[in-house]
Amino acid sequence: MVASLRRMAFGMVAGLLAAPSLAAQLASPRSIPATYAITNARLVPVSSPVIEKGTIVVRDGLIAAIGANVAVPGDARVIDGTGLTVYPGLIDAYGSIGVPNAPAPSAGGGGRGGGGAPGGPAATPARAAANSNYPVGLQPEVSVVDLLKADNDAFSGPTSAGITTALTSSGSGIFQGQSAVINLAGADANAMVVKAPVAQHIGFSPLRGGSFPNSLMGVFAALRQQLLDAQHYRDVKAAYDKNPRGMSRPEYDPSLEALLPVLARTQPVVMYATTEREIERALNLAKEFGLRPIIAGGNEAHLVAARLKAENVPVLLTLNFPHRTAAPSADADPEPLRVLRERADAPKVAGRLAQAGVKFAFQSGGLTTWSDFAGNAQKAVENGLSGDAALKALTLTSAEILGVSDRLGSLEIGKIANLAITRGDLLAHGRVTQLFIDGRPVAVRAPATTGNAGAAGITGTWTVTVSLDGSDYPTTWSLRQDGTRLLGSIQGTLGTMEIQNGTMGTDNELRFTASITLKEGTEEATFIGTLDGNAVRGRMAIVGHTPGTFAGTRPQRAGGPPAGAPPAAPRTPNGAR
Repeated sequence: MVASLRRMAFGMVAGLLAAPSLAAQLASPRSIPATYAITNARLVPVSSPVIEKGTIVVRDGLIAAIGANVAVPGDARVIDGTGLTVYPGLIDAYGSIGVPNAPAPSAGGGGRGGGGAPGGPAATPARAAANSNYPVGLQPEVSVVDLLKADNDAFSGPTSAGITTALTSSGSGIFQGQSAVINLAGADANAMVVKAPVAQHIGFSPLRGGSFPNSLMGVFAALRQQLLDAQHYRDVKAAYDKNPRGMSRPEYDPSLEALLPVLARTQPVVMYATTEREIERALNLAKEFGLRPIIAGGNEAHLVAARLKAENVPVLLTLNFPHRTAAPSADADPEPLRVLRERADAPKVAGRLAQAGVKFAFQSGGLTTWSDFAGNAQKAVENGLSGDAALKALTLTSAEILGVSDRLGSLEIGKIANLAITRGDLLAHGRVTQLFIDGRPVAVRAPATTGNAGAAGITGTWTVTVSLDGSDYPTTWSLRQDGTRLLGSIQGTLGTMEIQNGTMGTDNELRFTASITLKEGTEEATFIGTLDGNAVRGRMAIVGHTPGTFAGTRPQRAGGPPAGAPPAAPRTPNGAR
């Protein structure tokens, strides 16, 4: 009997020693709640009427229940949503979020993406694909999935605006490769991907470094030739597959292989075009080869609205509106009428597209201030767009255009639990207080700031004079530094444009390209300069022109950070606002 009791006691002790400790269990992923219930909240499903006071239940990453009379599961962690509004997580419908900056391309060539106009994603240098028969910048087989990096600091800006999902591409080259829809949270890149590939991306800007194609005419010639090559490759492959005997095996070509879904119209093509002329050219190219186009940028899409509607072409419309970023000096020349018209028309484009029946979604377009994402959507509402249409352009319509509306874009049972929770109306200066991404809570943080010349680096608003061919051009540069990446836009007498391939070296050397507007037309310019505190100066080069220069300053607030630098946000000990 005693021996039996000893054996029993020994077994119990051994079992306790073998079992994980309570602390270990709480620290393990299994201990993280898989079920949440947000109660007493205002719910905006987007796909159905607003529920003024209801409950939404999240289980295992999906929306399990939503309604005014939903019972709270016994295993749910309850969040009192009194005074809060729950929206579907917002979608940034075009950009390069999640793609870290890359080293400068080798002398063999390089590319720039987005077309060099406002609204394009911040481009990274073009990446080379293995075993390609085409030069860098003309390699459609490049997949953005191979370039992704999970980076909570980089995501803090978009998520602070309520963005939980983004269409992301490399943003470089002419054939820019295949994009992916990603969630802005996850342990690694694989955990972020919602759908890949989504689309092939095309930009119409010449390649850098003097390599072909280095003109707009050359760009279209290269595009047409590669698409013709892909058609021939498709036909030869089909003939060989039908009857290979007696026929030489066609050589595998990864670049042309990547274009077969494009020619078959099973994969859309996102074409970055902003002006009326660019959009018409993009549509003509798509029609010539029977492609399924999506226009990105679209600053003048309203001028082509009838054709966009007739050809059922959607638009990924930029929310990076041109704006005055610095007060003009007393002796400054008046701004050109074209610049004033662009600034006035930008918030009206969405309403005009909606009136014409053109399907569109909103995208960030390289915004340097993330609060403008919803803020500029509200400006579109103030200029003729309905509030419901604006919200759909940020959520459900975006998901539809990107082919993920079966899993994202609205608060519906069975969809991924991406939620944006606000205090106040999202389109009336409401504040994002909390996110859920893939069913897990994500703290909203102030965007991280980086730099090597003070806390803001080159971030801020700059008044810069560009001197070219004996004339001076006053411009305003809105810049944001993210590590070695340089993002932003230029506005003024040279037009309104997004900078591309921007880098900021540890030696304070800045470098970027932009498409500027001269009387001869749109020209590709390369800017190289040096940052010295609140002054910047350097040189610029345009093929066919005498080299020019630029010099400018960033206003310094008395006793404060440089004007335009992101304000420091108060933080709680855990980093949340």
